[in-house]
Amino acid sequence: MKTLHTLLIASCVSLHAETNYYDPTPFGDADNKAKDSDNLAIGEWWKPAKSKEEAKGRQWIQEQPRDKAMAFALYTHDHGVLKITGQTFPLMPDEPKTVTLEFKKAGKWEKAEEQAIEYPGWDVHFRVENWDNSKDIPFRLKLGCLSTFEGLIRKDPAHKDTIVVANMSCNSPRDPELATRAALVANLKKHDPDLLFFGGDQNYTHDEGTYGWLQWGVQFADIIKDRPTICIPDDHDVGHGNIWGENGKVSTAPGAADGGYQYPAKFVNMVQRQQTWNLPDPFDANPILQGISVYYTDLNVGGVSFAILEDRKFKSAPLGNIPKMGPRPDHINDPAYDRKAVDKPGLELLGDRQLKFLDHWARDWSGAEMKAALSQTAFCGAVHLHGNPNNRLLADLDCNGWPQTGRNEALSLLRSAHATHLCGDQHLAVVVQHGIEGFRDGPYAFTCPALVNTIYGRWWHPFDEKPGGGEKIQSALPWTGDYEDGLGNKITMMAYANPEDRTDPLKRADGYGIARFHKKTGQCTFECWPRFSDVSKGDCQQFEGWPITIDMAQNDSRKPTGHLKEVELPAANAVVELTETQSGQLVYCYRATGKTFRAPVFADGKYTLKAGTDKADKVLLKNVAPIKKGKPERGPLVGPVGRPQTLKGGTKTPKQNKIKRPK
Repeated sequence: MKTLHTLLIASCVSLHAETNYYDPTPFGDADNKAKDSDNLAIGEWWKPAKSKEEAKGRQWIQEQPRDKAMAFALYTHDHGVLKITGQTFPLMPDEPKTVTLEFKKAGKWEKAEEQAIEYPGWDVHFRVENWDNSKDIPFRLKLGCLSTFEGLIRKDPAHKDTIVVANMSCNSPRDPELATRAALVANLKKHDPDLLFFGGDQNYTHDEGTYGWLQWGVQFADIIKDRPTICIPDDHDVGHGNIWGENGKVSTAPGAADGGYQYPAKFVNMVQRQQTWNLPDPFDANPILQGISVYYTDLNVGGVSFAILEDRKFKSAPLGNIPKMGPRPDHINDPAYDRKAVDKPGLELLGDRQLKFLDHWARDWSGAEMKAALSQTAFCGAVHLHGNPNNRLLADLDCNGWPQTGRNEALSLLRSAHATHLCGDQHLAVVVQHGIEGFRDGPYAFTCPALVNTIYGRWWHPFDEKPGGGEKIQSALPWTGDYEDGLGNKITMMAYANPEDRTDPLKRADGYGIARFHKKTGQCTFECWPRFSDVSKGDCQQFEGWPITIDMAQNDSRKPTGHLKEVELPAANAVVELTETQSGQLVYCYRATGKTFRAPVFADGKYTLKAGTDKADKVLLKNVAPIKKGKPERGPLVGPVGRPQTLKGGTKTPKQNKIKRPK
């Protein structure tokens, strides 16, 4: 027994022999940001804090029961690969530094593998190949004999007609609940989502990344343990108020408006590893400047394919690229400014690498019936009032509405796949239909509310207090319809959830989104729920204006100028792909219904049409011109063009969150 015990200890030591788990400067000592990052979870963390600012956080970590040291875990599985991230609290020198992954089979726990804990960060990672996603499998992570965390790897919900996604972001710590989100988790369990999407700002602790990540994980541990979870970090997660990544360069200007990262690359990579390692492998894993990692990828859950994007990483910065036109380089207040002047050639949003990924994703329908994109923020500035009801701002360059050309490139690729968009960041829930060439010709997007809306309030409040143009939206909300945002982007406002009173937790518009992808009908329903709502009472508890149901085909609402000749498809529910022959540019790629297809086109030119089962690999028509018949015909859409059908929304008493008109 003694020999076996010695061998086990030696084995554990060998797994982490190169790691100094108590290095007081794991990010180097080049500057204060390197020396002062993650102080609550590095070095001799069990000793008293050196400052009052650190005392509360360090005390919270120190007071954690040691049998809870294995704090939480999150996972995804796709294409036969299961990836799990485990997170521990900081560990004492005499406590284990390896974690064992076990699965319960036939009533018995079986060891799968053992991995060393990472430092800094205290995270651990497991990759299991040839995963059978057709069964529910219990799992547990064992931190020696000290602590365990148990969960369930859910089988893929391919059998379900409706795939349910929870859409969340902006988890402010300025809240009486430090270590819990009781009402949120209870409501999420009632919705029973197939996928959890946390779109950024999981914490606002900035330089204390591990402390903030532990807070988030403890709050949501009871829901993330038994279903796939996507976390993507946003600006606050990596220590910024705003971030324009500029391909990973070093930022030196106040507010990081010159672009790049202010914190050490090793700190940024730690945060990204903690939050995103469990995602499927990146589409292109080559790091950017400073060796900062990337994670953009796709995930299939139950036949819905999700493109997971990085809004900030490649985006150009305002400082040095455009003239200052407001109180900050990223804020514009001059109503006379030329919208086109800030959309300079060479400015990037998603960057060429992610546009290449989106083009590939749009054309690949392997195992997919519907598609959606997930990212941090919105492709528009659907906000008028910032911070308080008297602070009107024309344009905020932190949103994905700038640069406009990059915005339109991204939306065009989503439109080509009939994909909708889910995001957060804005602290204001809205549903819009984007316009690209004209109003109501692009994809729908749902920006979720802030989980805890105590950091930064925002409101949709047109200055003239008039409804927008275009076909009337059937809503009790007054300011819906066609508008241009402050950057000149065309949007159609469908619904918004303004805070009524940010001093009142019940009226400050805390909440979360639910998206239901109905595979049989080809529809998607957006739901918007207040944090403290009683879900059991039904839709009357949602924010005014929701639920909203769209046909996914409406994500491409262009009006055809002609059609190609009708062709017979090679299979039922075939994927059809239309490209402009000379440029090779994708016009659209989606699953068609029926045995034949008459391809709509939207401009003069010559086109190539291909089709196939999961990828369009068979050429049906090559280099052919459209057949024009009289005036333009409506495209292959279901339901009214440009306006979604609102379902089950008539049970509520109309109400309007009123605020004082700004000066």
